[in-house]
Amino acid sequence: MNRLTRNIPSTEVAEMVGRDHNEVLKDIRRIINQLGEGNLPQSYFIESTYTNTQNKELPCFLITKKGCELYGTRMTGEKGTQFAVKYIERFNAMEQQVQNVVPLSKDQALVTVLRTTADLVEDTQAIKNEQHEIRKELSKINEKVEEQITLTSGEQRAVQKEVAIKVYEIEEDSTIRPKLFRELHREIKDRFAVASYKDVRRQELQTVINYIRSWVPRKVS
Repeated sequence: MNRLTRNIPSTEVAEMVGRDHNEVLKDIRRIINQLGEGNLPQSYFIESTYTNTQNKELPCFLITKKGCELYGTRMTGEKGTQFAVKYIERFNAMEQQVQNVVPLSKDQALVTVLRTTADLVEDTQAIKNEQHEIRKELSKINEKVEEQITLTSGEQRAVQKEVAIKVYEIEEDSTIRPKLFRELHREIKDRFAVASYKDVRRQELQTVINYIRSWVPRKVS
């Protein structure tokens, strides 16, 4: 299946980063001059024009996703992160127009683009000094993603299965089992400080399973 080439005009990038369009044009021309046109094929920046509100034709660049990744390496901290989120969502939206693709979450998209950008700057001497900041930002995003992800539906079923195995293992009386189910679920919530076992963080799955397997009820009555 052929895929249409999709680009973001430099006028839109200027809005994303909150800068005057002329300043963005200077930035792009500076990148081209630093790296040499031979190192920047049209898969990054494509010279073009646009018509302003006064019906005047002015220069601009059409910026590909690779170009946005390269341009984004010039910004660090919160400003660079915000730009990454905006252009990732923009390209995902364009992708949705031609095929049914589930877009990445903001955090997942950030991880993807930062990995790609880190690989890109590795062989580009002119922006080597940006690599350290990008790696630090990637590490922060990875940590944030890991901390926020909860159990998948399959992992929730695995927890339910372990609970059932434990209850049936320690109690044969079917009239008492419901009490044990409630008690074990309550202790899981208390132990892991969650409103439901479904809210347990994914990275704690094995810890939850080990807890269930070693669980002993307080009382059976």
